Amino acid sequence: MNILLDAGSGGRASMRLIHDLFFKYFENDILAKMDDAAYLKMSSPLAMSTDSYTVSPLFFKGGNIGTLAVHGTVNDVSMLGARPKYLSCGFIIEEGFSLEELEKIVASMAQAAKEAGVKIVTGDTKVVTKGACDKIFINTTGIGEIISPTSPYGSPSGANAKVGDAVLISGTMGDHGLTVMAERENLSFVSDIQSDSASLNHMIERLMLEVGEIHVLRDPTRGGVATTLNEIAEQSKIRCVLFEDLLPIHENVRSGASILGIDPLYLANEGKLLCILPKDKADKALAIMREDKNGREAAKIGEITELPEGKNGQVVLQTKMGGMRLLNMLEGAPLPRIC
Repeated sequence: MNILLDAGSGGRASMRLIHDLFFKYFENDILAKMDDAAYLKMSSPLAMSTDSYTVSPLFFKGGNIGTLAVHGTVNDVSMLGARPKYLSCGFIIEEGFSLEELEKIVASMAQAAKEAGVKIVTGDTKVVTKGACDKIFINTTGIGEIISPTSPYGSPSGANAKVGDAVLISGTMGDHGLTVMAERENLSFVSDIQSDSASLNHMIERLMLEVGEIHVLRDPTRGGVATTLNEIAEQSKIRCVLFEDLLPIHENVRSGASILGIDPLYLANEGKLLCILPKDKADKALAIMREDKNGREAAKIGEITELPEGKNGQVVLQTKMGGMRLLNMLEGAPLPRIC
């Protein structure tokens, strides 16, 4: 059975889709009221983020467009030192899209939201004519409460990195980007890898409560670790030095990227975080990360140093041979639609 145009018309067919599918999986006390907006009670300063997901293929090893839509927005809200609580969800569905595949996506979103401890409380569905979009696009918006609103350290921000800080990553780089590319292009030589897509909010809550002073939290998605660190370097006006021999990369990702001529530092991640904090707190943060199922391969990968005169921000890699290589922000789009 396929989705027809009248499923997005706002009439009886729309109501059937909402009740028989979305309510079946997303049911909660707020959504059940069926108002035009969700009535929310929040008790502290808020973090809010929105993102749209157009990944191709829709299903890939380790997840699908639905789990990605939940994980990505949960993580974005969390990176401000917040506890995600609520999501909105908007679907743009191409006429003729398989109802069976839609149900798989919706069911996986419900499971991902449950694992993250968030509720999907409002949403929207539009059905467009065949060819107007590629099967299905999803938008999610997230809202969360700042975990430590009275902390003397404030919330993490890309503008807060300081000279002397340590740079940590919660696990291996490039798994998601290479997985999606391999499945889209049927690359037989890329094997035994899967997306790292996951919600990191539980790990982040422990970091905020138990470590306290964390200057920057960011998830290195599009553009990978190198691009994300360039953004931070420009925001904070610092130099970030990475050490090649400390970078955690699965060997099959390293070899697959090498064959394709892609640097793993620029491959997308969907279940990893960068944490920049005082170096005397790095060991404690690493221990917390490694106790989480999504952080077992966490590592210290670099440090923050003074910025050379005349620069707005800089990221460099100290190679295994001892040389220095400048890491610029990603140019172009070598991996389109990885999220």
